[in-house]
Amino acid sequence: MKSVYRLQRWLQPQFRRLLKPNRLAVLEACLIGLISGLAAVLLKQGAVELNHWRLQNPFSWPIGLWLPLVGCACCGVAGLLVERFAPQAKGSGIPRVKAALSQVPIDMNLRVAAVKLAGTMLALGSGIPLGRQGPTVQVGAALAGQLSRWVPTSPEHRRQLIAAGAAAGLASGFNAPIAGVLFVVEELLQDLSGLTLGTAIIASFIGAVVSRQLGGQGLNMTASLRVAQASISLPEIPLLLLLGLLAGLLGGLFSRGILASSRFARTQVKLSPTMAMAGVGLICGGVLALLPAEFRDAEGLQGLVLSSGLSWQMGVAAFGLKFGLTLLAYGAGIPGGLFAPALLLGSSLGDLLVLAVEGLNRIPGWPGLLSVTIHSPATYTLAGMGAFFSAVTKGPITAIVIVFEMTNDFNLVLPLMIAAITAYGVSGRLVRGSIYNHLLALDGIALDAPAPGQSPWEVITAAQVMEPKVETLERDLPLYRVTQVFKRSHHRGFPVVDELGRLVGIVTRSDLTSPQALELPAETPLGEVMMAQPVTVPPEATLATVLYLLNRYKISRLPVTEGSRLVGIITRADIIRAESEHVEGTADQRRDPSYCVYMTRSPSTGQGRLLLPLANPHTAPTLMQMGAAIARHHRYELECVQIITIPRHRDPVETEVFSEGRRHLLKQAQALAQDWQIPVHTQIRVGHDVGAVILEVIRDRRIDLTLVGWRGQSSAPERIFNDVLDQLIRQAPCELMLVKLGKNFQQPRTARHPYPSLLARLHLNRWLIPASGGPNSRQALTRLPALIALSGTPCIQLCQVSHPQGDRRLSPDQLEHQALALQAQVSCEVTTTQLCAAGVAEAIVDLADKDQCDVIVLGASRESLLQQVIKGNVPEAIARQSHCTVILVRGPL
Repeated sequence: MKSVYRLQRWLQPQFRRLLKPNRLAVLEACLIGLISGLAAVLLKQGAVELNHWRLQNPFSWPIGLWLPLVGCACCGVAGLLVERFAPQAKGSGIPRVKAALSQVPIDMNLRVAAVKLAGTMLALGSGIPLGRQGPTVQVGAALAGQLSRWVPTSPEHRRQLIAAGAAAGLASGFNAPIAGVLFVVEELLQDLSGLTLGTAIIASFIGAVVSRQLGGQGLNMTASLRVAQASISLPEIPLLLLLGLLAGLLGGLFSRGILASSRFARTQVKLSPTMAMAGVGLICGGVLALLPAEFRDAEGLQGLVLSSGLSWQMGVAAFGLKFGLTLLAYGAGIPGGLFAPALLLGSSLGDLLVLAVEGLNRIPGWPGLLSVTIHSPATYTLAGMGAFFSAVTKGPITAIVIVFEMTNDFNLVLPLMIAAITAYGVSGRLVRGSIYNHLLALDGIALDAPAPGQSPWEVITAAQVMEPKVETLERDLPLYRVTQVFKRSHHRGFPVVDELGRLVGIVTRSDLTSPQALELPAETPLGEVMMAQPVTVPPEATLATVLYLLNRYKISRLPVTEGSRLVGIITRADIIRAESEHVEGTADQRRDPSYCVYMTRSPSTGQGRLLLPLANPHTAPTLMQMGAAIARHHRYELECVQIITIPRHRDPVETEVFSEGRRHLLKQAQALAQDWQIPVHTQIRVGHDVGAVILEVIRDRRIDLTLVGWRGQSSAPERIFNDVLDQLIRQAPCELMLVKLGKNFQQPRTARHPYPSLLARLHLNRWLIPASGGPNSRQALTRLPALIALSGTPCIQLCQVSHPQGDRRLSPDQLEHQALALQAQVSCEVTTTQLCAAGVAEAIVDLADKDQCDVIVLGASRESLLQQVIKGNVPEAIARQSHCTVILVRGPL
């Protein structure tokens, strides 16, 4: 026992020393390189054996039937694996690895590696013209990601392991360890820290050794080249520049084609991934069956191109078919990479250039000055490979090193540099940025995050932090009006603008309460009190600059300007929020303000959607009827939502709520929709802010009209309606309809129909429509025919109120014409009334009381909310003062 105890005492410090971070990273890199190399060998051998079996045609079926059948079956199985088990395994996988290295939450685990391995093996073995080197990058990264889960570590260390796995995967695919490291540094990680570089080098070296010893050469270049040693002469340099130019143009078109086919598959193709991949496999098999036998084997075709064994007709055909079929296969999401196709296309291009030059030299009378003797055709074949690879991947250094490592010929470095750098510059004009970033953007992932370790103060700009919707004051405004604004507002300061909207100053509460300001007359214009020439920043200023100015001048807000035009404002609270979001990793991600805990869906009509937030059980039935009437008239879908609010410190996703007791209103909506025969969708969402949740639903569900109830009173003096409605009026992009139910409305019910139905009409018969001629007023008239269906004996009165000293917005003839047009739509009596009064709101309220109107339908004010606070809001005043039901309509922004 003592010896065992001593052994334990001796082993414990040894293990602790062994498991120090640096040593542990080395051990993990060795393991990742070993596993990635074995996976690359398995992928290569499996694809080769399946391809040989396909070409042998063991059942002796007609080749026109056999190849399409094998392609359809293998790609269909690959698609099924991807669709059912790992959607992240589609395509080459490199964009997903890049997103994972940028801290985007993407699965990198054993399941993804297994599906990627099997799917790529099936696809390549069936003759699909894609490569295996891109998938080996994702397989290596996924295996490394799984290892980081088995051995828990920090997020940064996990990122380094995934980078090492990606490097090992590329090194194993090409037997090029240096290229594996450079690709990670140049394209994926952009990090040269010692630990990252060290782990990537170790993993790449071991992966390449394992792959070379067990799987042979990645691409057997030296055995296929017609000339053993590459060489060029000075007159050949223009040809290399021409090769780079052609590779850049065609590589840029190839990248654009990849993006276009991927976008088309995502937006236009309605098939499942399994069916889409099976269909592409069928097409590729059918095309290969029509071609000579040399084209059916990708490895054999690569060898023919490298050995310049193709005529120019065969070379053009090889280039065109590889180009087109690769776009088709990659767009469908078949597991496979772009590296091998890019190399084959580049080698074909170089070979064709050689054939073209040699053909021109044989033309009698060809100018001697333009004739160039090509000493080594293989140089152009290999330089074309590097150039096309550089044009597609935007990695010229990786392209040069990959071809160099596969040939071990130092003489290739100079022609590779000339062609690859030229192609890189030309293709950058056609496709800006990395193709992998563009592919991720198609999936809604934007990689604009700063480099690791970079402070948010150095990368976040004022445009990202500022509040673009700024309430301003005019410099001619008298002081007593300014004081009223501050009393009604929670803001402590406002920018001041001139008649042209240019920033001329800023005013704060302290400016108004200073002894000098208190001695001024009440009619004094604001321009005499404000602080002129305020401190400002441009939108591109960094957060560090903003914070310096706030501290330097002891101010709490900073206007953001472009020239003299005000575009936003920044407060200290905005900076704190930006810093918090950056620390949490949510600065560049959309933060959904709510979480759905209950949902039902009906068949979609595609005509439009009406959103109906439900909260008050007393008014909800009437609002349901109004919404259902509009939805039936315009063939809209009805979207009903209930919102459960929680404290801001709690996460909507993790907060436990009980939604069963809140579903009765949604059930009423479903019963009503069944009576009215309209589709209805229901959901219950948990969130912090009702207005933010409604805006989220409007955005996600593409709402065309939102119908919201209002109690008729605001929550604070500075609010026009209330917090939620003011937010919706300012930000909701769709049409908005506010309904304040009056004291005169009744909600009839029957024993058979406990919920409002088609048989239960509202007692809303006399409708008063103030006609102002504005866009919102006209929008209100378009909704009127649907709402009239709720009346038993409707009667509509159009009225116009003009000021005694002002002009009418509509002439009597125009008002009569509007009445006739409306009468043709509603098939009921429409009368007109002309009023002359100093107060518009008071005149309309008096007319409604006098004629015992049931409903007033108004167009919303078009002025900003702050101007409405200052000058008054006529529609809001009518809704507040009238005892009848008021419907306020604001058209889409």
